[in-house]
Amino acid sequence: MTAQPQKYYTQEEYLELEREADYKSEYFQGEIFAMAGAGHNHNRIVENLSIEVGSFFRGKSCRTYSSDQRIHIPANGLYTYPDLLLVCGKNEYLDDKKDTILNPVVIVEVLSESTEAYDRGEKFHFYRSISTLKEYVLINSRAVAAEVFRKNDEGIWMLASEAYVIDKSIELASVGLTLTMQDIYAQTEDLV
Repeated sequence: MTAQPQKYYTQEEYLELEREADYKSEYFQGEIFAMAGAGHNHNRIVENLSIEVGSFFRGKSCRTYSSDQRIHIPANGLYTYPDLLLVCGKNEYLDDKKDTILNPVVIVEVLSESTEAYDRGEKFHFYRSISTLKEYVLINSRAVAAEVFRKNDEGIWMLASEAYVIDKSIELASVGLTLTMQDIYAQTEDLV
């Protein structure tokens, strides 16, 4: 039996397919990867963050976008959908369709068992090439645990804030926001 050749897509082909698709997919170096659905805790955390962060920025120049907002990283060609992203100032778009953002300031990924290694490793590596990105937040959906990585003035990424118990908080210094773990994990279930 012979293996079927892998089909590779151009970025233009991906965007055309993605804009018509009923589901979300990531794109990297010619390959399209369907994104899996999320569980209760994952969705609850994203919703909690959307409420808390969105309320904080109401009437200000920053705004949030949840997991239906695609971003593109020109330096490495990745198209993906972060769980939550913050943009401050004017949105920069890939094209006149205005459905792909280029300038997030903060990206949040909610970790699941199947995505944790990718979100901590290769995906974080890809995100670091976004010139506007100042902070990267990882929040565990299976246990109370959150980490904020921040780019310093020399361009070095460092762990800047972390919390592993429900009565602590994390700080997003680049946008002047503190989030309590209690608010992040409200109405989640079966955490270890």
